[in-house]
Amino acid sequence: VRFSNRRFYFPQSRKMGFVKAVRNKAYYKRFQVKYRRRRQGKTDYYARRRLTLQDKNKYNTPKYRMVVRFSNRNVTAQIVSAKLEGDNVICAAYSNELPSYGLPAAVGLTNYSAAYATGLLLARRVLTQLDLANEFKGVEKADGEDFSIADVAEDRRPFRVVLDVGLQRTSTGARVFGALKGAVDGGLDIPHSNKRFAGNADGEYDASRHRAYIFGGHVAEYMTSLKEEDQDAYNRQFSRYIKAGINADNMEATWAKVHAAIRAKPAHAKKARKAPATKRTRKAKLTAPQRQARAAVRFANFQYKMQQQ
Repeated sequence: VRFSNRRFYFPQSRKMGFVKAVRNKAYYKRFQVKYRRRRQGKTDYYARRRLTLQDKNKYNTPKYRMVVRFSNRNVTAQIVSAKLEGDNVICAAYSNELPSYGLPAAVGLTNYSAAYATGLLLARRVLTQLDLANEFKGVEKADGEDFSIADVAEDRRPFRVVLDVGLQRTSTGARVFGALKGAVDGGLDIPHSNKRFAGNADGEYDASRHRAYIFGGHVAEYMTSLKEEDQDAYNRQFSRYIKAGINADNMEATWAKVHAAIRAKPAHAKKARKAPATKRTRKAKLTAPQRQARAAVRFANFQYKMQQQ
């Protein structure tokens, strides 16, 4: 032990013992609470900062993001721009809209094929909304090949967005990249590569394999193998498919019809809302003389009851 400058210095041993981190009052007085959506585990602000910041010399030009989120029953795809008051959604598409385009609900609304169709619907819908649908048609028949609308655009620049995956894992073959491929084939300009698409193995991209995923070929392949192994298990697991008339042979044709229907009419159809059956009515407000008369009647009734007792 040595003494220097009114402080004691102890030489540290090679093996440190257990040191408990004491969080005292001074620690909590300086504790900075994280953002609410970070505390909830919903937003990655490190990524959001880079997706929303725009260059100052672009004079308040919106920076658009394609936000793709998955729930247990649905796929949500939106075109969003960030403002000071919050995010502004200019267009949205949902996989629960696909049954209106000819897809039986039994086929599933959250698989890779549904994600592709939802991305395609979003792209065609936003381009129709911006009067760019005829100029940027994209890939009219999905083939799985790598495509970018920026390479074929001539006069005008295509509508450019960036992919926002949120907190989802970006592993190879993830469904979020199916939605990305659908939007790219639909005519949107999204910076990407084919390294994470389904069908990419060992750094080599197989377009035919990716095409099979787009048209539900992976589901059809499993249906065929399960039917050969165990007919009872096939009837039990794919009972809704069988009831809807979907099998491994017509799976691709079903999805092709859905893609054609989306391109034919991508605009959102507003449903007419019915008026409520019963209308809530409120009693008319009484005037002062009417309230006084009512009080007089109640008082007279009270006096009569007291006299009877």
